[in-house]
Amino acid sequence: MTEENLVTITTYETAREAYLSRDLKQALYDAGEVVMSDVLVNLHGEEHRSRRRLENRLYRREVFYKYENELFPEIIEETLAPHLGARKAELVSLSHQLMMNLAALTAGVDRLSGTPEETFRLYDYLMTFIEGATLAHYQGDRKTKEQEIKDALAAFDEEFLGPGIVRRSTLIGELEKGNIEETDLPQDVLTVLLRNVDHLDLTHEVILREIAFYLLAGTHTSATAFTRTMHNIFEWLDEDVDHKEKICHPDFIRRCVHETIRLQPSSPVSQRSAEAEIQLASGLTINKGDKVVIDLIQVNRDASVFGEDADKFNPERKLPLSVQEHGLSFGLGMHACIGKDLAAGILDGDNEKPENHLNGLITMAVQNMLANGCRPDPNTP
Repeated sequence: MTEENLVTITTYETAREAYLSRDLKQALYDAGEVVMSDVLVNLHGEEHRSRRRLENRLYRREVFYKYENELFPEIIEETLAPHLGARKAELVSLSHQLMMNLAALTAGVDRLSGTPEETFRLYDYLMTFIEGATLAHYQGDRKTKEQEIKDALAAFDEEFLGPGIVRRSTLIGELEKGNIEETDLPQDVLTVLLRNVDHLDLTHEVILREIAFYLLAGTHTSATAFTRTMHNIFEWLDEDVDHKEKICHPDFIRRCVHETIRLQPSSPVSQRSAEAEIQLASGLTINKGDKVVIDLIQVNRDASVFGEDADKFNPERKLPLSVQEHGLSFGLGMHACIGKDLAAGILDGDNEKPENHLNGLITMAVQNMLANGCRPDPNTP
């Protein structure tokens, strides 16, 4: 990549306009096709619209309510139980284990045995898939690493995906015969894909990569946000002990989550490639073929939007309704993160009923940790 065809965006309004442009195509994962080829986030145009429209059937608020109120609490309790018994936990490892268990549920990765050994194997697959998505940064022999990732995908397919497809296909057949109800089907990405294989011409390989992507994306982004939110809250409490009462409320914890995601996005940059020449309102011209890097660290700390203390953690920050509290960390427009509301929740509207609030799984996890008296270990800072 030469300096002439690299365009870097560092201001909020320009980034916002770039995200909304239909002529900018996702380019962050170009080197990671071994895992990312033909997955939702990498599609463009009509192919992307069709897949997104399909998977949006799952990512509806009423489905999120079921996850949040009926399914997630048990998983969080089961995952935290051994750590509560030991009265200690290594937060980074715990965060990945917890978010992987939650992401597996929404993706459609069944945990049939539920043993620690099964969890460790799934975690190993997950970490390998993450290496595949970020292959552009790999410093070793790339061909050897690609083969390692292909082998992991095949093993994951045999152990987890294949049996999951058989189970869901059987249930779908029973539904078509009228033997079961719609509500008897799992509400997950895999079930949605299997019910629409013919409409979108989805091959088994595409489904494999799509489920692997949902597993890695749902785990990694939520785990990093969870860990960083805990850290930011503890530092914030150290500044003023009077803050402690505020973190008893899920609405406020959710604000802490959003503020953390703004300050510390899971990916510091977003990247696009220009399919045509684009003229932005700022006067910036992007030529066809240019690579566009959106610097989210700078964009989300734009003082003209987020205030003079934009580089500080302030969950009490007041912003206009047109500005999202988490900045542009989840993207915008057609490629906005499909699971952002499930992960981070939705801040309350003035007329929204409290019983309809969506806290998000990160808020739920943070709230659970704090309610159980979690605090930093002074002996291992």
